[in-house]
Amino acid sequence: MLIKNTSVLIGQELDYVSNTDIRIQNDKFKKINSKIKPILKEETIDCEGLLMIPGFINAHTHIGDSVGKDISLNNTVNEKIHPVFGAKSKILKKTSNEILGNFMKNTCHSMLRKGITTFVDFREGSLDGVILLKKVLEDVPLRSIILGRIEFYQDAKEIKKNLSFPSVKSSELSELLKKCDGIGVSGANENSNSVLNYYSKIPKIRAIHSAETIQSISQSKKITGKSETIRALTLKPDFLVHMTFASKSDLKIASKKTRGIVICPRANSSLAEGIPDIDLMQKSGCILALGTDNVMINSPDMFREMDFIWKVTMGLHKKRIDAKEILKMATVNGGKILNKNIGSIESGKFADCIFLDKHALDLEPMHDPHASIVHRASESAIKAVMIGGKIVHGKI
Repeated sequence: MLIKNTSVLIGQELDYVSNTDIRIQNDKFKKINSKIKPILKEETIDCEGLLMIPGFINAHTHIGDSVGKDISLNNTVNEKIHPVFGAKSKILKKTSNEILGNFMKNTCHSMLRKGITTFVDFREGSLDGVILLKKVLEDVPLRSIILGRIEFYQDAKEIKKNLSFPSVKSSELSELLKKCDGIGVSGANENSNSVLNYYSKIPKIRAIHSAETIQSISQSKKITGKSETIRALTLKPDFLVHMTFASKSDLKIASKKTRGIVICPRANSSLAEGIPDIDLMQKSGCILALGTDNVMINSPDMFREMDFIWKVTMGLHKKRIDAKEILKMATVNGGKILNKNIGSIESGKFADCIFLDKHALDLEPMHDPHASIVHRASESAIKAVMIGGKIVHGKI
């Protein structure tokens, strides 16, 4: 396929090019240059008036709770989403796989229409939960990274005693990992150091929630006398999720020990738990990506996520932030943190992208493409979504 006369955000820095041609071959971007001549029988599409941008990477979701939208709004964080006794856990256990699957599929289609081409799900429900999500995705062309979890959690006494991972659970974990891309751990406060160390030897993606609330930080220090983030790093995670209340020293260590942090600002705000300090995180050397987190408390919309964190951060710190940096969190940085061949439009990367109408009512005239995308664009401006070189939503 040859895309002609398109505007595009190219490469790791999302540089704006007003008009160029792009060849897509074998599901990847093959060549980007002006005046590429079509080869014999090559499909050629004139994209004058469109802006091609990388597909969004929603780097942290829990779509299993799509059935529970806005339940327990006024409850505490633990009452809502604690993995053992929270409302979410009870809903998931009481709802049939058929009903769960239907609403999960709705969320997947919603993400596609909003330009999300890859999502990373912390999947509850052990092996059955992973299998259910894979079944949901059989006829949905989204890229998925499924991080499974066995339903094993330790209490404060077991963590203090540093009890090890039970051998009777090892075969269950082994079977789980055959079906998913890695492990998504609930947090250090449900696992002893010994268990986290056991998980650290898993030869797949490892990720963990950390420092999401002030209470979780206090709980870690109370139980073990150690920072929650320092304990989470025992997992040797590829990335951390949240870090909303991480200290400066924890952030500096995390920048050296992981590939980055996935922040979920709207979810944190929906839980009345604060805003991640992206200025401090960046100054500490952390690469940041964006996730929309639980569907139960938040819509899977990266346009809203970018707009929110951009303006709230500038309002809190009273200084400007380049909109390009926010857009990178939704695209390029997700690819870096996941260590996958996605997230940017450049030769050799998977051809995952969004085609935006530059003449959309909310965008024209587009004087600053990055700012326009971050705080003016929405699902309505999307003409088409491409994954692996195939149009999966809309048309061009």
